[in-house]
Order: sequence, then C-alpha cells, then structure tokens
Amino acid sequence: MTAFIIISIIIVLALGYLAYRLFNKQRNSIPVANASLSNELKQVLQQHVAYYSKLSAEDKSRFESLIAGFLETVHIEGVGLEITDLDRVLIASSAVIPIFGYKEWRYTNLTNVILYPDTFNNDFQFEGEQEGRNIMGMVGSGYMNGQMLLSRAALLRGFSAASGKNNTGIHEFVHLLDKSDGATDGVPENVLPHEYATPWLKMMHQEINRIKKGNSDIDPYGATNEAEFLAVVSEYFFEKPDQFSQKHPELYEQLSLIYSQDPAAKLKGL
Repeated sequence: MTAFIIISIIIVLALGYLAYRLFNKQRNSIPVANASLSNELKQVLQQHVAYYSKLSAEDKSRFESLIAGFLETVHIEGVGLEITDLDRVLIASSAVIPIFGYKEWRYTNLTNVILYPDTFNNDFQFEGEQEGRNIMGMVGSGYMNGQMLLSRAALLRGFSAASGKNNTGIHEFVHLLDKSDGATDGVPENVLPHEYATPWLKMMHQEINRIKKGNSDIDPYGATNEAEFLAVVSEYFFEKPDQFSQKHPELYEQLSLIYSQDPAAKLKGL
C-alpha cells in the first residue's frame, strides 16, 4: 500500500469523524415546531411549576411552546396508571427547564417516557416487597435506548413545596442531555465550551472528595460518579439557586455556563 493511499484513508476517516461530530451537534439543535399549549395545561403549569411562574410573559410564552413541542414529539405512557395532564406537564417541564437557556434544542435521543406509580427495581417491577424497589428514574440504554422510566411519586415530589434540593425529573433529563454527545460522563460536550471541560472535571473531583469526607451539603449520591454528580448538582442549581450560588459560587458559575442560565438572578428579578 503506497503512502499516498494511506494518507488518503487517514484524511477520509478524519473528515468522516468531523462530519459525525458536526451532525451530532446539529441534530440536537433542531428548531421546535411552533406548537401551542391549551389553557388547561397553562393553568397546570402556573399552579405546579414554580420555575415557570417566575418567568416574564415573553419567556412564559416560549416555555409553553417548548412544552407543547416536547409533548408532540415524545410519547408518554403509564404502567399501572392513567396519564394525567399534571403528569404530562411535569414530565415536559423536567425536560424543558435544563435546556431553556439554549436557543434551540430537541431531545433526539428520546422517544418514550414510561411512568410508574412509584419506585421500581432493576427488572422494572414496581409491585411486591419494597426491598430492591429503590429506583426513582432511569435513562434506558441498550435495548432500552430512547426510553426514560420515571416514578410518578418521585416526579410529583420534585415539584412540590417540600422538594428541597431534589427533583428526579430534572435529574433524569440532565442525564439525557449529558448523553447527547455519546457518553454519559458528567461532561456535556455539546453545550460545554471545550476550554471549560478540564476546569469542570477538576472542580467535580474536588467536590466529590468533599462529599465523601462529609464536608459538603450536596446529596451524597452525587459522589457516585461524574455523571451522577452533574445530575445531582443540577437539581440543586435549579431547585435552590440562591442557596447553591452562596454555598458553591464556583460550581454555580460553571453550571451557569453549561445551561446558559442564571436562576438565582431570575429569582431576585434581575
């Protein structure tokens, strides 16, 4: 094989990889259809989604359009329950909140959300003994790719006044956002500028060590791995932004870059 042929093959492979990366970014930036939301669903939003209720009139309109677009493109089904308007609104809100700072985005790696009455086990069973039924949400992989499983009880709790720093719906959609670059690794390369990836990893590992030593108020589950850390701190970022920005200013700044949002400022009306 001549050197010319070898170099040609290398160039073709390199161009193919670059084309794949470009396509992977573009396919997650498909404009959402100009969908509209019914007045009934708008009322559910206003009553149950605090994030939405604090938005300006213009942002509310955009949030509603994104909710409607999500509900048009993602199928939601129940196992052992009937899906309600509240279920639809809370699932769609969980999806929209993390990506609301982006000009355009669609979850192209999701086709179905499957809602269970409560927690379930690794075999997707939700009945019988409680032991082993401790999963509140899961992003599918392998033969379950494109599926998300959620506990209705956990979903409702995440949007309640007693949710604290936790929101299972947001947690799982952050995993999906993280996965959009091909790897669920805590570094969402599709939305995190390359120059911030290394500082973000360093910051993550420092805080994970603090969690393991009991020196952090971040949920210990965040110390499981980098992907869970991103999902857990994102819950905190969106649910208690003022508290998070005060206790973890550097992490807050990094998440503001990742999500192109400043929820603490929005909370103060800035």
